[in-house]
Amino acid sequence: MWHTDEYDLCRMEMRSFFGFDVPSNVLKSTIEIDPSRSPFMKERLDVIYEGESFEQLSDLVEQLDLDESTFKVVCLNTIELDATKKIGHPERRKIEREIGLRIQGEPDLDHPKTIYGVLTIDGKWYFGKLVVSEAIWLQHQHKPHMYSTALSTRVARAVANIAAPHPKGVRVIDPCCGIGTVLVEALSMGIDIEGRDINPRVVLGSRKNIAHFGLVGDVATGPIAEVVDNYDVAIIDMPYNLFTHITADEQLEIVKEARRFTKKIVIVTIDTIDHMIEEAGFEIIDRCIAKKGTFSRQVVVCK
Repeated sequence: MWHTDEYDLCRMEMRSFFGFDVPSNVLKSTIEIDPSRSPFMKERLDVIYEGESFEQLSDLVEQLDLDESTFKVVCLNTIELDATKKIGHPERRKIEREIGLRIQGEPDLDHPKTIYGVLTIDGKWYFGKLVVSEAIWLQHQHKPHMYSTALSTRVARAVANIAAPHPKGVRVIDPCCGIGTVLVEALSMGIDIEGRDINPRVVLGSRKNIAHFGLVGDVATGPIAEVVDNYDVAIIDMPYNLFTHITADEQLEIVKEARRFTKKIVIVTIDTIDHMIEEAGFEIIDRCIAKKGTFSRQVVVCK
Protein backbone atom coordinates (compact mmCIF):
# COMPACT_ATOMS: atom_id res chain seq x y z
CA MET A 1 0.00 0.00 0.00
CA TRP A 2 1.53 3.30 -1.07
CA HIS A 3 0.67 6.95 -1.31
CA THR A 4 0.85 8.39 -4.83
CA ASP A 5 3.96 10.37 -3.87
CA GLU A 6 5.70 7.13 -2.84
CA TYR A 7 4.81 5.00 -5.87
CA ASP A 8 8.29 5.24 -7.44
CA LEU A 9 9.97 4.52 -4.10
CA CYS A 10 7.75 1.47 -3.63
CA ARG A 11 8.75 0.12 -7.03
CA MET A 12 12.45 0.72 -6.33
CA GLU A 13 12.15 -1.24 -3.09
CA MET A 14 10.36 -3.95 -5.08
CA ARG A 15 13.24 -4.13 -7.57
CA SER A 16 15.72 -4.40 -4.71
CA PHE A 17 13.83 -7.25 -3.05
CA PHE A 18 12.80 -9.25 -6.11
CA GLY A 19 14.97 -8.09 -9.02
CA PHE A 20 11.99 -6.66 -10.91
CA ASP A 21 8.90 -4.55 -10.31
CA VAL A 22 5.29 -4.62 -11.46
CA PRO A 23 2.87 -1.74 -11.97
CA SER A 24 0.05 -3.57 -10.19
CA ASN A 25 -0.57 -4.23 -6.49
CA VAL A 26 0.26 -7.96 -6.73
CA LEU A 27 3.70 -9.49 -7.27
CA LYS A 28 4.45 -13.20 -7.72
CA SER A 29 7.90 -14.43 -6.72
CA THR A 30 9.72 -17.38 -5.18
CA ILE A 31 11.78 -14.95 -3.04
CA GLU A 32 10.44 -14.88 0.51
CA ILE A 33 10.38 -11.44 2.12
CA ASP A 34 8.85 -10.72 5.52
CA PRO A 35 6.07 -8.23 4.64
CA SER A 36 6.67 -6.41 7.95
CA ARG A 37 9.98 -5.20 6.57
CA SER A 38 8.34 -3.02 3.96
CA PRO A 39 6.15 0.04 4.57
CA PHE A 40 4.33 -0.88 1.36
CA MET A 41 3.60 -4.62 1.71
CA LYS A 42 0.26 -5.62 3.19
CA GLU A 43 0.60 -9.40 3.26
CA ARG A 44 2.31 -12.44 1.76
CA LEU A 45 0.56 -15.63 0.66
CA ASP A 46 2.75 -18.73 0.84
CA VAL A 47 0.97 -20.78 -1.80
CA ILE A 48 0.27 -24.43 -0.98
CA TYR A 49 -2.26 -25.19 -3.70
CA GLU A 50 -3.40 -23.57 -6.93
CA GLY A 51 -6.26 -24.56 -9.21
CA GLU A 52 -7.90 -23.62 -12.46
CA SER A 53 -11.25 -23.29 -10.68
CA PHE A 54 -12.64 -22.82 -7.19
CA GLU A 55 -13.91 -26.40 -7.23
CA GLN A 56 -10.50 -27.78 -8.13
CA LEU A 57 -8.87 -25.73 -5.39
CA SER A 58 -11.44 -26.90 -2.85
CA ASP A 59 -10.69 -30.54 -3.69
CA LEU A 60 -6.96 -29.91 -3.25
CA VAL A 61 -7.50 -28.26 0.14
CA GLU A 62 -9.01 -31.50 1.44
CA GLN A 63 -5.53 -33.01 1.14
CA LEU A 64 -4.11 -30.49 3.61
CA ASP A 65 -2.19 -32.15 6.42
CA LEU A 66 -3.13 -29.90 9.31
CA ASP A 67 -1.50 -30.25 12.70
CA GLU A 68 -3.30 -29.73 16.00
CA SER A 69 -3.39 -25.94 15.64
CA THR A 70 -6.55 -23.91 15.13
CA PHE A 71 -7.13 -21.99 11.93
CA LYS A 72 -9.23 -19.53 10.01
CA VAL A 73 -9.59 -18.76 6.30
CA VAL A 74 -9.52 -15.27 4.82
CA CYS A 75 -10.49 -14.39 1.24
CA LEU A 76 -8.03 -11.78 -0.01
CA ASN A 77 -10.11 -10.35 -2.85
CA THR A 78 -11.13 -7.35 -0.76
CA ILE A 79 -9.82 -4.92 -3.38
CA GLU A 80 -9.14 -5.04 -7.10
CA LEU A 81 -6.08 -7.24 -7.61
CA ASP A 82 -4.40 -6.44 -10.90
CA ALA A 83 -7.19 -6.94 -13.46
CA THR A 84 -9.33 -9.08 -11.11
CA LYS A 85 -12.31 -7.27 -9.66
CA LYS A 86 -13.05 -7.07 -5.96
CA ILE A 87 -15.33 -9.77 -4.56
CA GLY A 88 -18.20 -8.52 -2.42
CA HIS A 89 -18.42 -9.23 1.30
CA PRO A 90 -21.19 -11.90 1.16
CA GLU A 91 -19.40 -13.84 -1.58
CA ARG A 92 -16.08 -13.66 0.28
CA ARG A 93 -17.71 -15.08 3.43
CA LYS A 94 -19.16 -17.90 1.34
CA ILE A 95 -15.74 -18.71 -0.12
CA GLU A 96 -14.19 -18.73 3.36
CA ARG A 97 -16.88 -21.06 4.71
CA GLU A 98 -16.62 -23.50 1.84
CA ILE A 99 -12.84 -23.70 2.00
CA GLY A 100 -12.90 -23.88 5.81
CA LEU A 101 -15.25 -26.86 5.72
CA ARG A 102 -12.73 -28.75 3.59
CA ILE A 103 -9.99 -28.39 6.21
CA GLN A 104 -9.76 -31.13 8.82
CA GLY A 105 -9.12 -29.02 11.89
CA GLU A 106 -10.63 -26.72 14.47
CA PRO A 107 -11.65 -23.28 13.19
CA ASP A 108 -11.10 -20.27 15.43
CA LEU A 109 -12.12 -16.90 14.04
CA ASP A 110 -10.79 -14.86 16.96
CA HIS A 111 -7.37 -16.27 17.90
CA PRO A 112 -6.29 -18.83 15.29
CA LYS A 113 -2.76 -20.20 15.36
CA THR A 114 -2.72 -20.41 11.58
CA ILE A 115 -4.35 -18.07 9.07
CA TYR A 116 -4.95 -19.36 5.56
CA GLY A 117 -5.60 -17.12 2.61
CA VAL A 118 -7.53 -17.82 -0.56
CA LEU A 119 -7.76 -15.62 -3.62
CA THR A 120 -8.47 -15.62 -7.29
CA ILE A 121 -6.40 -13.63 -9.76
CA ASP A 122 -6.03 -13.78 -13.53
CA GLY A 123 -8.47 -16.68 -13.73
CA LYS A 124 -6.67 -18.94 -11.25
CA TRP A 125 -7.32 -19.76 -7.60
CA TYR A 126 -4.68 -19.91 -4.85
CA PHE A 127 -4.62 -21.18 -1.26
CA GLY A 128 -1.83 -20.95 1.29
CA LYS A 129 -0.58 -19.66 4.60
CA LEU A 130 -1.10 -15.94 5.08
CA VAL A 131 1.58 -13.74 6.61
CA VAL A 132 0.18 -10.31 7.51
CA SER A 133 2.42 -7.27 7.80
CA GLU A 134 2.93 -5.64 11.18
CA ALA A 135 3.45 -1.90 10.62
CA ILE A 136 6.45 -1.77 12.95
CA TRP A 137 7.65 1.48 11.42
CA LEU A 138 4.52 3.21 12.75
CA GLN A 139 5.87 2.76 16.27
CA HIS A 140 8.95 4.78 15.28
CA GLN A 141 7.18 7.87 14.00
CA HIS A 142 7.42 9.73 17.29
CA LYS A 143 11.00 9.86 18.52
CA PRO A 144 12.44 11.71 21.53
CA HIS A 145 14.64 13.69 19.12
CA MET A 146 13.35 14.85 15.76
CA TYR A 147 13.74 17.60 13.21
CA SER A 148 11.44 18.58 10.38
CA THR A 149 13.79 17.85 7.49
CA ALA A 150 14.61 14.30 8.62
CA LEU A 151 13.42 11.43 6.47
CA SER A 152 9.99 10.06 7.29
CA THR A 153 9.99 6.61 8.86
CA ARG A 154 8.41 5.13 5.71
CA VAL A 155 11.08 6.55 3.42
CA ALA A 156 13.86 5.63 5.86
CA ARG A 157 12.63 2.04 6.08
CA ALA A 158 12.39 1.72 2.31
CA VAL A 159 15.89 3.19 1.88
CA ALA A 160 17.29 0.66 4.37
CA ASN A 161 15.64 -2.14 2.41
CA ILE A 162 16.96 -0.79 -0.88
CA ALA A 163 20.47 -0.72 0.57
CA ALA A 164 20.30 -4.20 2.15
CA PRO A 165 17.36 -6.15 0.68
CA HIS A 166 18.93 -9.46 1.74
CA PRO A 167 20.93 -8.44 4.82
CA LYS A 168 22.48 -11.73 5.93
CA GLY A 169 26.23 -11.15 6.09
CA VAL A 170 25.89 -7.57 4.80
CA ARG A 171 27.65 -4.80 6.70
CA VAL A 172 26.13 -1.31 6.37
CA ILE A 173 27.19 2.16 7.47
CA ASP A 174 25.28 5.44 7.65
CA PRO A 175 28.15 7.95 7.89
CA CYS A 176 25.92 11.06 7.97
CA CYS A 177 23.25 9.56 10.19
CA GLY A 178 21.78 12.70 11.78
CA ILE A 179 19.24 11.77 14.44
CA GLY A 180 19.23 8.14 13.30
CA THR A 181 15.97 7.74 11.39
CA VAL A 182 17.55 5.23 9.00
CA LEU A 183 19.48 3.56 11.83
CA VAL A 184 16.30 2.90 13.84
CA GLU A 185 14.54 1.33 10.86
CA ALA A 186 17.53 -0.76 9.82
CA LEU A 187 18.28 -1.99 13.35
CA SER A 188 14.62 -2.90 13.89
CA MET A 189 14.89 -5.22 10.87
CA GLY A 190 18.08 -6.88 12.08
CA ILE A 191 20.34 -5.14 9.56
CA ASP A 192 23.97 -4.91 10.68
CA ILE A 193 24.43 -1.14 10.51
CA GLU A 194 26.66 1.43 12.18
CA GLY A 195 26.13 5.17 12.35
CA ARG A 196 28.38 8.21 12.36
CA ASP A 197 27.92 11.96 12.28
CA ILE A 198 30.23 14.94 12.56
CA ASN A 199 27.86 16.79 14.90
CA PRO A 200 28.04 15.63 18.57
CA ARG A 201 24.55 17.00 19.29
CA VAL A 202 22.83 14.91 16.66
CA VAL A 203 24.92 11.86 17.54
CA LEU A 204 23.60 12.12 21.08
CA GLY A 205 20.06 12.41 19.74
CA SER A 206 20.60 9.42 17.47
CA ARG A 207 21.83 7.28 20.36
CA LYS A 208 18.84 8.26 22.49
CA ASN A 209 16.41 7.51 19.65
CA ILE A 210 17.92 4.03 19.18
CA ALA A 211 17.78 3.29 22.91
CA HIS A 212 14.21 4.62 23.15
CA PHE A 213 12.98 1.75 20.96
CA GLY A 214 15.00 -0.88 22.82
CA LEU A 215 17.51 -1.25 19.99
CA VAL A 216 21.28 -1.57 20.18
CA GLY A 217 23.60 0.08 17.67
CA ASP A 218 26.90 1.89 17.47
CA VAL A 219 26.97 5.60 16.56
CA ALA A 220 30.37 7.28 16.38
CA THR A 221 31.18 10.99 16.38
CA GLY A 222 33.43 12.23 13.60
CA PRO A 223 33.68 13.05 9.90
CA ILE A 224 33.33 10.49 7.14
CA ALA A 225 37.07 10.86 6.50
CA GLU A 226 37.73 8.99 9.75
CA VAL A 227 35.94 5.81 8.64
CA VAL A 228 38.62 3.10 8.55
CA ASP A 229 36.71 -0.18 8.09
CA ASN A 230 35.23 -1.53 4.86
CA TYR A 231 31.49 -1.95 4.37
CA ASP A 232 29.27 -3.69 1.83
CA VAL A 233 27.04 -0.66 1.42
CA ALA A 234 26.73 2.91 2.70
CA ILE A 235 23.53 4.93 3.07
CA ILE A 236 24.17 8.65 2.68
CA ASP A 237 21.37 11.11 3.36
CA MET A 238 23.12 14.26 2.20
CA PRO A 239 23.12 16.83 5.04
CA TYR A 240 20.88 19.81 4.31
CA ASN A 241 19.25 20.70 7.62
CA LEU A 242 19.46 23.47 10.20
CA PHE A 243 22.31 21.79 12.06
CA THR A 244 24.61 21.13 9.11
CA HIS A 245 25.40 23.58 6.32
CA ILE A 246 27.18 21.88 3.45
CA THR A 247 28.71 23.14 0.23
CA ALA A 248 28.91 21.41 -3.15
CA ASP A 249 32.60 20.71 -2.54
CA GLU A 250 31.76 19.07 0.77
CA GLN A 251 29.08 16.95 -0.90
CA LEU A 252 31.64 15.78 -3.45
CA GLU A 253 34.11 14.98 -0.69
CA ILE A 254 31.52 12.83 1.12
CA VAL A 255 30.90 10.74 -2.01
CA LYS A 256 34.63 10.44 -2.70
CA GLU A 257 35.30 9.31 0.86
CA ALA A 258 32.53 6.71 0.59
CA ARG A 259 34.24 5.26 -2.48
CA ARG A 260 37.22 4.54 -0.27
CA PHE A 261 35.40 2.11 2.04
CA THR A 262 32.47 0.72 0.06
CA LYS A 263 31.57 -0.39 -3.45
CA LYS A 264 27.87 0.40 -3.15
CA ILE A 265 26.03 3.48 -1.88
CA VAL A 266 22.44 4.58 -1.64
CA ILE A 267 22.30 8.38 -1.71
CA VAL A 268 19.33 10.47 -0.64
CA THR A 269 19.65 14.02 -1.93
CA ILE A 270 17.56 17.07 -2.74
CA ASP A 271 20.10 18.09 -5.38
CA THR A 272 21.06 16.39 -8.62
CA ILE A 273 24.64 15.27 -7.99
CA ASP A 274 25.18 12.83 -10.87
CA HIS A 275 28.44 14.53 -11.83
CA MET A 276 29.77 14.11 -8.28
CA ILE A 277 28.80 10.44 -8.24
CA GLU A 278 30.61 9.84 -11.52
CA GLU A 279 33.65 11.85 -10.46
CA ALA A 280 33.92 9.75 -7.31
CA GLY A 281 34.04 6.58 -9.43
CA PHE A 282 30.51 5.26 -8.91
CA GLU A 283 27.97 4.28 -11.56
CA ILE A 284 24.25 5.00 -11.07
CA ILE A 285 22.31 1.75 -11.42
CA ASP A 286 18.85 2.81 -10.19
CA ARG A 287 17.04 5.90 -9.01
CA CYS A 288 13.64 7.26 -8.05
CA ILE A 289 11.96 10.37 -6.70
CA ALA A 290 10.33 10.27 -3.26
CA LYS A 291 7.92 13.16 -2.82
CA LYS A 292 6.23 14.73 0.16
CA GLY A 293 3.82 17.30 -1.14
CA THR A 294 5.94 19.78 -3.09
CA PHE A 295 9.20 18.58 -1.49
CA SER A 296 11.16 15.97 -3.47
CA ARG A 297 14.15 13.79 -2.67
CA GLN A 298 16.14 11.66 -5.07
CA VAL A 299 17.09 8.16 -4.00
CA VAL A 300 20.06 7.03 -6.08
CA VAL A 301 21.65 3.57 -5.99
CA CYS A 302 25.28 3.48 -7.12
CA LYS A 303 27.99 0.86 -7.50
